[in-house]
Amino acid sequence: MRVAGVMSPEASAAVLTPVLTDLSSACEFLGVHSDFASVPDVDLLVTGWGCPPITAEVLSRLPRLRAIVHTAGSVRGFVTDACWDRGIVVSSAAQANALPVAEYTVAMILLTGKRVLERARAYRETKRMAVYEVPPTVGNFGAVVGIVSASMIGRRVIELLAPYDFEVLVHDPFVTGVDGAESVSLSELFSRSDVVSVHTPLLPETVGLVNGSLLKLMRDDAVLINTARGAVVDQDALVAEAGRIRAVLDVTDPEVLPADHPLWHNDAVLITPHLAGSQGNEWGRLGRHAVQEVRRWVAGAEFATPVPADRRERIA
Repeated sequence: MRVAGVMSPEASAAVLTPVLTDLSSACEFLGVHSDFASVPDVDLLVTGWGCPPITAEVLSRLPRLRAIVHTAGSVRGFVTDACWDRGIVVSSAAQANALPVAEYTVAMILLTGKRVLERARAYRETKRMAVYEVPPTVGNFGAVVGIVSASMIGRRVIELLAPYDFEVLVHDPFVTGVDGAESVSLSELFSRSDVVSVHTPLLPETVGLVNGSLLKLMRDDAVLINTARGAVVDQDALVAEAGRIRAVLDVTDPEVLPADHPLWHNDAVLITPHLAGSQGNEWGRLGRHAVQEVRRWVAGAEFATPVPADRRERIA
């Protein structure tokens, strides 16, 4: 079974290099390429960040190709309609990549509930612990967490929140019920929540979904967390509300924000460099997942994490 990788050299070094021995033992692995100019005709492609679009012209030079195993999340940027029209089966590591994003989200929910960053800054400045001066709004006991979209990551966050003393709300127009959360309208979620965490895929209908009207519904000092895509949140509206509410943004629009953007200079906003997804040793999970999927396909089994054609726009 002939297999080749197509991704950027950086992605290959991070994700595939640690598992090359295992991958080579599962198939006839013909190396990793940064574009399709030198890719031989193969049965399966292992793709990753930096893979160019697999167009009809590319497919015409790969008549054997029947499957794609993607080592990251969304396949929308490179698996074109020509692939789906040909019946190529696709697997994505979106589920594996969802775990660190969910872990980051839960960590930020807990840290912001305790006001960790603000109180650490005050402690450094005053050298006073002031334990009994902490207002009753600080803490995570009984806090209300709202999850926008019961996506793969949103559901994982809900699962991870189960051991804690939170009340969890969820809004998703395509889902009627989610275990561990109360389904509510979007406006009710924003008005009731102490923390709102956004896990909505970026689609034409979700651009600016979190708008000024919703942000104004949030109570004073509530927290907005966005690990989805920057454009899902109306950033101009957030600038107007930041300070009254707090925000944790792992994604912005654009990435990186201009140096003079007001969100950089607002103490109520924490901006992290799109680090919630797999990084460092977490790339090993993606590589291992790819090897497992290749082995399944070589053995004649279905992928464990397929991307159905009718859901390709909404996965990751």
